[in-house]
Amino acid sequence: MYRDPVPSLEAPSLQSPTAAMRPLRVGMIGIGTVGAGTFRVLARNQALIAGRAGRDIKLVVVCARSLARAMSVVGKDVALTNDPMQVATHPDVDVLVEAAGGTGPARDWVLAAIRAGKHVVTANKALLATHGNEIFAAARQHGVAVAYEGAVAVSIPIVKALREGLTANRIEWVAGIINGTTNFILSKMRDEGVGFAEALAQAQALGYAEADPTFDIEGVDAAHKISLLAANAFGMPVRFADAQVEGITRLQGLDVACAEQLGFRIKLLGVAKRRKESDVDGVELRVQPALVPAAHLLAQVNGSMNAVMVKGDAAGVTMFYGAGAGSEQTASAVIADLVDVARLDGTRAQQRVPHLGFHPEAVDEQLAVLPRAAVHTRHYLRVPVHSAQQIEAVGAWLAAQHVPVQRVELACDKALPTGSEPQVLVLTDAVAQATVDLAVHALAAHPAVAGPVVALRVELLEG
Repeated sequence: MYRDPVPSLEAPSLQSPTAAMRPLRVGMIGIGTVGAGTFRVLARNQALIAGRAGRDIKLVVVCARSLARAMSVVGKDVALTNDPMQVATHPDVDVLVEAAGGTGPARDWVLAAIRAGKHVVTANKALLATHGNEIFAAARQHGVAVAYEGAVAVSIPIVKALREGLTANRIEWVAGIINGTTNFILSKMRDEGVGFAEALAQAQALGYAEADPTFDIEGVDAAHKISLLAANAFGMPVRFADAQVEGITRLQGLDVACAEQLGFRIKLLGVAKRRKESDVDGVELRVQPALVPAAHLLAQVNGSMNAVMVKGDAAGVTMFYGAGAGSEQTASAVIADLVDVARLDGTRAQQRVPHLGFHPEAVDEQLAVLPRAAVHTRHYLRVPVHSAQQIEAVGAWLAAQHVPVQRVELACDKALPTGSEPQVLVLTDAVAQATVDLAVHALAAHPAVAGPVVALRVELLEG
C-alpha cells in the first residue's frame, strides 16, 4: 500500500542555495542497481547538485517489489508503493525516473507519465530502441522532456555531445565499444588466451555479465545503443529493427591470435555511418566483431570500459571514454538528466534540446538503413587449407572473384592449435559485403580449402 508522502514538499530547505524555488519532485520506479545508485548520489551530493540545477532535486516516492528492501535503501522519508502507475501519475511528482528495465510494462508507465504531464528520465536502452519513436512523439504532443543519457554509454555524456557539443557538425560516422561485458570477454581472450566460455564465466563471476547474457554476447545491447546514437547523429528515427547485429558467440580464440599476428585486435563495435554517394543513400547501422589496428585508440580500450568515437566535418574525430557499467556510474548520467529537467522545467518545449537532437520537422523519416549487401568495408578472411603451398592459389582465386586482396600470409605456428591445418590469412581492401559473401560461399567448394572460412570486418576508423 501507498504510504503518506513526505510532508511539506512545498517548503525548500533553508540551507538550500535555491530556497526560493520549489524542489523538483522525483518519482522512481525500481530501486535496484540504477535506482539505488541514483538515490545515493543525490543524497551525498545534494547541495552541489542543487547549486548546479538552480533548485533542490528531491526523491519523494519509489515503487519497488519489496518495500522492506526499498526502505533499507531510501529510509523513512520517501513514500513507497508496489504500484508503478501510482508513481507515474502521482500529482506530487514532476519527473518520473524509470529504473526498472524491460520494455512492455515500462512503455505503459512512461506513456502514462507523459500523458499526466510528467517529464521522464530513463537509462532503459531496450525501451527506447523498441518504443522510442512512439515515446518521443507522445512527449512532443504533451510538451514534456524524455532524457536518456544513461541509456547509451553509462557515464559517458555522448548523447549531450551529439545533441549540443557537436551540433555544428555534419556527422559522418559514430563508432564505439558500447558493451562492457563483451569488451571484458574479448580482453580476457586476448590477454590470457582463454576461450569464449571461460572468459564469459569470469565475467559472470565478477558481475560484469548477467546469468542470461544473451543480449550482451549476441550484440543486441550494443544494437540498442548504436540505434539511438544514429538517430541523434543523422536526424533519423530510431531504426533498431533494421540494424544488422552479430555477437561474439562464434568467435574463436584462433582468430583473436591471428588478428594479433596481423597487427589488429578484435573488438565488438557498434557502427553508424552515413553514406551519400551516386548509387547509395542511407545509413550503415551494424554491430559486429571487427578487427581494429592495434595502435588505434579503440584497440587500447580494455576490460569493461567503453569508448565512442565521432567524426564530424568540422570537429574531425573526437573520442569519449569511460566506465561501461556500474551503479553510480549510471546514476551520474541519470542525475545529469534530472539537472537538465530542473533547469528547463517551465520553459516552452520549442526552447528545449530536441529528443533526438533535431527538431521534428528536420527529422528525415525517409532516411533508411542500408542492407547488409551494401555495407562497404575491408575484410579479414581465415581460410584453412590442406597444404601451406596452397596459399598462392587462395589469393589468386579471391582476386578472380573481384575481392581486392591486399595481403596474404600463413598463420604462424604459435597461433595454431596442435594438429590444426595450415591457415591462410587474407586482408582485403574495401569491398561490398555482397562480393565477400559470394566469395566465401564459393570458396567452401575450392579443392584447396579444408574447412569453414571465417570472415570478419576490418574497421580503420580514420580521421
